[in-house]
Amino acid sequence: MATKLDSPAHVLPPPDNQDNADLAGFGYQPVLHRKLGRYASFAAGFSFVSILTTIFQFFGFGYSFGAAAFFWTWPIVFVGQFLVALNFAELAARYPISGCIYQWSRRLGGEVVGWFAGWMMIIAQIVTAAAAAIALQVVLPSIWSGFQIVGEDTALTSTSGATNAVLLGSILLALTTVINVIGIDLMARINSIGVTVEIIGVLAIIALFFTHAERGPGVVLHTDQAAPGPYWAAFLVSGLMAAYVMVGFDSAGELSEETKDPRRVAPRTILTALTVSALGGGLLLLGALMAAPSLDDGSLGTEGLAYVLTSKLDSPAGTVLLGCVAVAITVCTLAIQTAGSRLMFSMARDGKLPFARRLAVVHPRFGTPVLPAVIIGVLGIGLLLLNLGNAAIFATLASVCIVTLYLAYLLVTVPLLIRRIRGWDSGDARLFSLGRFGIPINALAVVWGIAMAVNLAWPRAEVYTPNGGSWWMLWAAPLFVVIVVAVGVVVHRIVNAKPSTESLEPAVQPA
Repeated sequence: MATKLDSPAHVLPPPDNQDNADLAGFGYQPVLHRKLGRYASFAAGFSFVSILTTIFQFFGFGYSFGAAAFFWTWPIVFVGQFLVALNFAELAARYPISGCIYQWSRRLGGEVVGWFAGWMMIIAQIVTAAAAAIALQVVLPSIWSGFQIVGEDTALTSTSGATNAVLLGSILLALTTVINVIGIDLMARINSIGVTVEIIGVLAIIALFFTHAERGPGVVLHTDQAAPGPYWAAFLVSGLMAAYVMVGFDSAGELSEETKDPRRVAPRTILTALTVSALGGGLLLLGALMAAPSLDDGSLGTEGLAYVLTSKLDSPAGTVLLGCVAVAITVCTLAIQTAGSRLMFSMARDGKLPFARRLAVVHPRFGTPVLPAVIIGVLGIGLLLLNLGNAAIFATLASVCIVTLYLAYLLVTVPLLIRRIRGWDSGDARLFSLGRFGIPINALAVVWGIAMAVNLAWPRAEVYTPNGGSWWMLWAAPLFVVIVVAVGVVVHRIVNAKPSTESLEPAVQPA
């Protein structure tokens, strides 16, 4: 919310409320608008996870490898991510500051570790915003053929479908950029309405699937349509679908400086957003497997959830439900961009990014960091345009951004574990705390994060080059991480070569 104070002797005007006084205790002057309540905070995390967006986007991927039994990857990933979320909830209660991944990491592991956590998270959020935006291609042409502006083949794996996805995604990113610039009020209102629509849509689709079931819940034990080879290998690949979905629950922490009573609200909404997403997504997966007209005609693997929905409800009501998915994709992209802009702002006000003075400017009327929102939107569109017509890029985009995000999470959980072992004082006992379970839960979260990062980045041809491709596409995830770190080293040196006083400039744009 804020700019770094001019000096320790700087005297703040009386705070508007206790939350702003709390923020001042960390050395920041409140400049963002604190208007988010509990539901809006929950909506930020839920819409980033966005089960309708990501399950519609990746259901076919998971099924094509693990068959119906890939369902079990969902509760496994939830348990692992919940371990991470428990640690994040504890940190959110103690450091209610925008740019939470960066802020938490640097307070636990030092300035260098914190900077790279923030840097990797920013990159991940830019790529994730682009990857989420292209999901419109999975839905909009099914609602109305007029949305297929380029060519006739709507499949993301086709050249025309991939090109049209880039076009629709670019339009969506332009729209979310405008909303983010206008202000947190509009963003929160749209996001809350969108999340409500998504929850209603999820419940309606689940009800539809369960009332039109073709088979019983025992379907989740079927492996006969799995990819060739040992099933454990196919199961590991299919688990990437759940790994793609259950991230971003920390968004409630990213908006802490715009949330009322964030020390208590943010921890709850981090855990609630992930838990509600896991419950709704699990029922959605189970219902789809039970209701699918066929498990062996190949349609589930190629068309995914849209195939089940349209086969069960090819009517105006089905179109309405697909419209709910489109709304979910929109607010998901919006939430990702919002979280990314707050992280960029948080690092800039500390003088930790190039052009920090400009990036830390907050519009006096809208109360938003305008330039970070614009940069994320422009870079997201640019990323899509660079891959115009490339049908293979979408799985690659999803994989590399999620790998980077998991690594950013590790740059929080690993330093936290070290601090716990050395005797970390978690502070106020009235706040959310893991207590004596902190070390084992934290240790399991670290092991889980490392295992998932390796699984995501492993250079499998069936994931990165299913239709053939260059060697660099096969090694896209490890190469991307190496490039991000290498560029980060250069940027970090440039930033640290500048006078540190850059972080002391006012962060509020003159009216």
